[in-house]
Amino acid sequence: MKKSLLDYTLRIRLPIVVFVALTSFTATYFLSRAERDGVGYVPVQPIAFSHKLHAGTMQIDCKYCHTGVTVSPHATIPALSICMNCHTIARKNKPEIIKLTKYYEEGVALPWKRVHRLPDYVYFNHSVHVNKGIDCANCHGNVASMDVISQVSDFTMAACLNCHRNAPTILANVPGIKKGPDNCWTCHR
Repeated sequence: MKKSLLDYTLRIRLPIVVFVALTSFTATYFLSRAERDGVGYVPVQPIAFSHKLHAGTMQIDCKYCHTGVTVSPHATIPALSICMNCHTIARKNKPEIIKLTKYYEEGVALPWKRVHRLPDYVYFNHSVHVNKGIDCANCHGNVASMDVISQVSDFTMAACLNCHRNAPTILANVPGIKKGPDNCWTCHR
């Protein structure tokens, strides 16, 4: 009797448990990845912000708001104080600016949802790329034409290696650009 129960468990229950576990893991992995990043990813932000207006029409340089981009591995999400440099005066009565001002006055960071994301095991340094003269649009697309930011480039190892290996062709408009390093430890640290 005990042998038949063990045999039943191994032949029937174990494969079902393994199947359900693998299916759950696979579905969770792909669904969560699709929700948080990838080409076409456009999260709903807490404040409607138009890069088309700011970077396009008004021609505000990316570096004015994304202050860390030339000195840090991270571009940084702008502090509210940067927004308030203009919006203590400009368009103060607009609903989105009123929301922005409320966050600022309460000293609460705006809960922006990150659009561009690399896996945690990948090291990327914005300042190295920006200081070599590579324009933000090469990876982030023509942000100056986007009312709502979306991910337009594939941030995969293949895409990065393609650019590093073919930089003189892909980035022909960047004077003196050379091939980038393509060894594993450049990005995987």
